[in-house]
Amino acid sequence: MMQNLPFTALRVFEAVARLRGFNRAAEELGVTQSSVSQHVKALEEWMGRKLLIRSSHSTVATEDGQQLAEAISSGLGKIIEVCNHLKKRHSNEQMIVLSCPPGFALNWLFPRLINFDQSYPDLPVSITTNSVFTSITPDDTSLSIRYGTGKYPNLFTRLLMSERVCPVCSPDLPEGDPPLNDISHLSRHTVLLDEIWDHQGNPPTWAFWAQQAGVELPRLNRTRRFGQANMPVQAAIKGGGVALGREPLVIDALSEGRLVFPFPTLVGSEYAYWLVCNKHTAQRDYMQVFMDWLAEEVEAMPDMAGYAV
Repeated sequence: MMQNLPFTALRVFEAVARLRGFNRAAEELGVTQSSVSQHVKALEEWMGRKLLIRSSHSTVATEDGQQLAEAISSGLGKIIEVCNHLKKRHSNEQMIVLSCPPGFALNWLFPRLINFDQSYPDLPVSITTNSVFTSITPDDTSLSIRYGTGKYPNLFTRLLMSERVCPVCSPDLPEGDPPLNDISHLSRHTVLLDEIWDHQGNPPTWAFWAQQAGVELPRLNRTRRFGQANMPVQAAIKGGGVALGREPLVIDALSEGRLVFPFPTLVGSEYAYWLVCNKHTAQRDYMQVFMDWLAEEVEAMPDMAGYAV
């Protein structure tokens, strides 16, 4: 049975012993020096022994007092540690931490995330973006959207969406001067390139698209290279050239008429977007809710082939 200990007096006494003074303890605890003295006096009476040796210059603990102060300090430290752990665990229990590629976040996820916020206001989502993913640690409770071939050993992996690719440009370019309605015309336009990290297989590059489409690329006289996938898309929307449109990154711009296909030959990419996390993380109810919502948003996407006319 737990004794009815004078916890406030114990906490005050520990501060006095540690700081070696009633004044300093009062300042730390935000109370008066008189209050500190009363708590210490009450504790000494309750213990039936002297715990502090007072002098005009400093206050030091007796041998018994030092033993008690160390026990209190150790106990409070453990209590603080446990409390912080529980608070952190509670705050993270309903927090979805998602990492994904920057281009995917800007072009596909962010425009749709408001739908989730409105449907699930009690499930906050924190987003981090990175082009190269770090490894997932055993105690990691975050969810990743990864772009690649889906080979992530010992982790929960769920296909979010496959992709198709096709050149895209501003609606003004095909009938402009010079025109852009034949593959050979690429030699007279700026071709926009983005760096795709090689995740095995065949990345969806211009060469991959041409091979799968059965066409021969002309000499590309003008190219502009970007470090992130959303940049060539934005450049193409602004009329800055022709980008190779990767489905989730361009589908909204196609549906809104900000991008068109100059030569509409869609090919399937070997890369896809995958939901990846620890297996224990995937079993959490709120994570299942979020992953199912993502799948519903993918299902609601317009068909990219509908704009290939």
